[in-house]
Amino acid sequence: MNLVFLILGFIVGGAVILIWSLTQRRKGAVDLEAARTQAEELTKEAQTKGELVLKEAEVRAKDLLVGARADAEREMRERRRELASVEQKLEAREETFEKRQEAFERREADLNRRDQSIRSREKNLTDKEEEQNKLIDEARGRLEQVAGLTREEAKRSLMDEMLGQARTEAAKHIRVVEEEAREEADRRAKRIVSIAIERLAGEFVTERTVSVIALPNDEMKGRIIGREGRNIRAIEAATGVDIIIDDTPEAVVISCHNPIRREIARVGMERLISDGRIHPGRIEEVIRKAEQEVEESIREAGQRAIIECGVHGVHPELVKLLGMLKYRYSYAQNVLMHSIEAAFICGSMAAELGLNEKQARRAALLHDIGKALTHEVEGSHALIGAEIARKYGESAKIVNAIAAHHEEVKAETILAPLVDAADALSGARPGARREVLESYVKRLEDLEAIAKSFKGVEKCFAVQAGREMRIIVEPNQVNDEDTTMLARDVARKIETDMTYPGQIRVTVIRETRATELAK
Repeated sequence: MNLVFLILGFIVGGAVILIWSLTQRRKGAVDLEAARTQAEELTKEAQTKGELVLKEAEVRAKDLLVGARADAEREMRERRRELASVEQKLEAREETFEKRQEAFERREADLNRRDQSIRSREKNLTDKEEEQNKLIDEARGRLEQVAGLTREEAKRSLMDEMLGQARTEAAKHIRVVEEEAREEADRRAKRIVSIAIERLAGEFVTERTVSVIALPNDEMKGRIIGREGRNIRAIEAATGVDIIIDDTPEAVVISCHNPIRREIARVGMERLISDGRIHPGRIEEVIRKAEQEVEESIREAGQRAIIECGVHGVHPELVKLLGMLKYRYSYAQNVLMHSIEAAFICGSMAAELGLNEKQARRAALLHDIGKALTHEVEGSHALIGAEIARKYGESAKIVNAIAAHHEEVKAETILAPLVDAADALSGARPGARREVLESYVKRLEDLEAIAKSFKGVEKCFAVQAGREMRIIVEPNQVNDEDTTMLARDVARKIETDMTYPGQIRVTVIRETRATELAK
């Protein structure tokens, strides 16, 4: 209704404005009456239109009201249908839940019946078990009375008998397995070692701590000594060696435990003798040149060894230390030649086993590098060499192989036992080294003492230069099965208590003799 009145107001306002504008234009009294007449007509027309609009508005309002009521009724019907479907679903679920509850109640009742049945059975079993235990105790008591032994005594007797049988069976199996393993290991080891050794023939010289220099005549001795001994003192001070001049004709002896100093003194002495000019100033000059010459010889020897073994990328300091081994000897075996030989043997074994041959040669070539500094540094040459190799950038495998080749540290890779084996093969094969008689006899005595410390040993003999131990046992104290265990125990004790190159074979001999006289 407000809209209708607003429209009527606009119409009336428009009519008033129109009348006012007509009145202003015409400004005449004549036109005023006409304008009024026209205004009245317009007013009537506007009222008529307003009534029409008002009626249309009322009709539209009624239509809207009827539509809204229809929509509301339709929505109410839909909601009622939805509520009815939800109620049906709830009723169905309620029926399902009731059925499940009834099933659970039946199952619970069944479980309760089963539980009662199981409890009754358990009670019956407990009663029967108690009855059986009583019967077993009575039977044990009767058996103990009949046997004259208690239960613990019978158990100990049975266990002792079973342990004896098990030990006998174990000894038999151990003997069979060891024989098979020994045959296979010996066959493969001999093949690998023979292939490694047959590729190399090393040269060895006698170990020495003195160098003898031949003189052209005995007059040269006096020139070497000099006035009031100044020349010989200058030589000894410059080189750090002892010059021994005795009654030996046309010879001078240079003595020193440091082979490098002894070599420098030998080279310098030979140059002084050939030159003939011997005085303190000349001695210092010649010794300096001899030091340079020996140092150059050391570098050349180290470089030659590296090239010969096919090793590359070695630090110059390690090359120098390797060359110093040219003047070192171990039991009459030259250490540099021993290192080269061990490198070839280790490389051959690594190639046969499918390992890195160059790495094996490198480790074996450097394994005794610590001997070059044992005069200056205290400690084991293996640990010294490992520390030097680590200092100059060698890999962890090489360092461990050097440190473990005398089993002073634990081997971490397969390379370490290969280097150890190559070192032993190079040093222990016949003719490689010279052994002092006292230490050789002492080792044989220690071997026999270890064998005699075991029960049942009658006699024992160390043969083949201590490479084999033969043990004769009492046949009434050691049976055939125990010989295998005895050989194994003796070998383990030798490994634990002694240090030796290579390996030692232990052979146990048991012999039974029956003698009868025919009369």
